[in-house]
Amino acid sequence: MSEAATEKAVDAAIEESAIKMRGTDVSVFYGEKQALFDVNLDVRKNSVTALIGPSGCGKSTFLRCLNRMNDTIDICRVNGEVTLDGENIYAPMIDVVELRARVGMVFQKPNPFPKSIYENIVYGPRIHGQVSTRAEMDEVVERSLIKAGLFNEVKDRLQEPGTGLSGGQQQRLCIARAIAVSPEVILMDEPCSALDPIATAKVEELIDELRVNYTIVIVTHSMQQAARVSQRTAMFHLGYLVEEGDTDKMFTNPDNKLTQDYITGRFG
Repeated sequence: MSEAATEKAVDAAIEESAIKMRGTDVSVFYGEKQALFDVNLDVRKNSVTALIGPSGCGKSTFLRCLNRMNDTIDICRVNGEVTLDGENIYAPMIDVVELRARVGMVFQKPNPFPKSIYENIVYGPRIHGQVSTRAEMDEVVERSLIKAGLFNEVKDRLQEPGTGLSGGQQQRLCIARAIAVSPEVILMDEPCSALDPIATAKVEELIDELRVNYTIVIVTHSMQQAARVSQRTAMFHLGYLVEEGDTDKMFTNPDNKLTQDYITGRFG
């Protein structure tokens, strides 16, 4: 093999090792209606990938493919392949409960359990058998709340209901709950759409800190948010992936006119 070919092979191997999840020819059907068409998208390790596009374009549908949340919809059918570290998550032997511990999710509307702040955090680690003693639970609660930037605000209120927190605090509690089970990937479906600007800024700051240890995929309607928090951006339209690439390039010099028109507000 020539030196140039060897170098190319090494570059390709490095590029491949940077991929945490990969969607290959992903199509989704709700009954007879097709919602996604042959989407091919790589999600890189320790980075934030933003999914953008107008309402109903398939962003959230694709996001839900990444931890098989679409399985909960009877009429939904997913074709194609989605891999996590090279393993097809739709393979018959995959344990979906274990998969969702590895690929956590934070929803649009903060949804803390009607339990104490403490119980919200330990619920997942307990059912996954990751903690058994009080000391282990205490450690997970403190670590998760610190990572979610919430510990100092709630450390004296751990036995109070999570539903008693402000909207922004509830969303950070949900993020703490997601990271308590030590996931590898965190999916966020418009996590700031129900929050005020100050709470949104805190969550965005948190996302930037979390990508050091986690791979994050975020659906957002806010172009400014996508530009602020992500390293990669994927543009969806009518169920198709229009283009994806480096966020800076997508927002300054996109390849596709549809992307240009959406980012500049001509439609959406």
